[in-house]
Amino acid sequence: MTPTPWWDPVRHADRRPVLLARNRVKAAVRRLFEADGFLEVDCAVLQVSPGNEAHLHAFATERIHPDGRREPLYLHTSPEFAAKKLLAAGEDRLFTFAPVFRNREAGPRHASEFTMLEWYRARAPYEALMEDCARLLATAAEAAGSTRLRHRGREADPFAEPERLTVAEAFSRHAGIDLLATLDRAGAPDRDALVAAAEGAGLRVAFDDTWSDVFSRVIVEKVEPHLGIGRATVLCEYPVVEAALARPKPGDPRVAERFELYACGVELANGFGELTDPAEQRRRFLAEMDEKEARYGERYPLDEAFLAALAIMPEASGIALGFDRLVMLATGVARLAEVVWTPASE
Repeated sequence: MTPTPWWDPVRHADRRPVLLARNRVKAAVRRLFEADGFLEVDCAVLQVSPGNEAHLHAFATERIHPDGRREPLYLHTSPEFAAKKLLAAGEDRLFTFAPVFRNREAGPRHASEFTMLEWYRARAPYEALMEDCARLLATAAEAAGSTRLRHRGREADPFAEPERLTVAEAFSRHAGIDLLATLDRAGAPDRDALVAAAEGAGLRVAFDDTWSDVFSRVIVEKVEPHLGIGRATVLCEYPVVEAALARPKPGDPRVAERFELYACGVELANGFGELTDPAEQRRRFLAEMDEKEARYGERYPLDEAFLAALAIMPEASGIALGFDRLVMLATGVARLAEVVWTPASE
């Protein structure tokens, strides 16, 4: 049976209260940032590089110049590169509601096109972003008229102080794995050590799984289901090998200033103490693209202007939050498409 399209008048009438809640949440979030001295910016969608993470997949296109010359371009997977160029240019606090595009993504909590809320604080520690997240959850719930965040039978109190949990603590608590024992003093991963620990925790590991593959499997199968239950969770101090855009944590080069925000078992946001060393960033990007080429047979170019901007960008912290997911939890609906005015998949 063919599903009823979103533009059917009866279905639209059913969806409209949630869509109006989306608008209220967006307006409230905008007021929250503006009251804190943030500037709203718009970032170009077309970029010379869509981002350089191995497992993110972009939509490719091309610009045809008046003289017929063809230039490959991509729809960005995040406004991050453009936003950081604005930090280099002198902006201090900025936020953006950006349409972003990710290929190979679909499902109840995923879409190929969605709205990313990103914000950046120059000369601020990444812990400031954790505090922003707590205020944001409360603001979104109030605007939606909710007292709880809900998703598929799980709930979280948006007004409670989020739990802070390191990734190593989460591995120990929920999987019985000593994560830091699988890293050397410089943060280099020991695949065999993590494979043995994961198999001991009852996980299946393929012969060609990398350390990162196994790490992700532990996160998804053992850790994520326990995060953000009752109250939000800030999962922090990721291994530096899993934080391509974050700076190492002072005093422990094995882990980085990266955190993710979870509520109701759903990942909402990914924050960083931003890496500003262009040489190290280039090295990490090339390693990611080598992995992408080995895994998927393709690689994306580097944004040389972005790397040049890093050299003059101030110390900063930044975060990307899936705005549609936030609205989904604040309104309690089960599917991302229900909080989007015109779902691209329909």
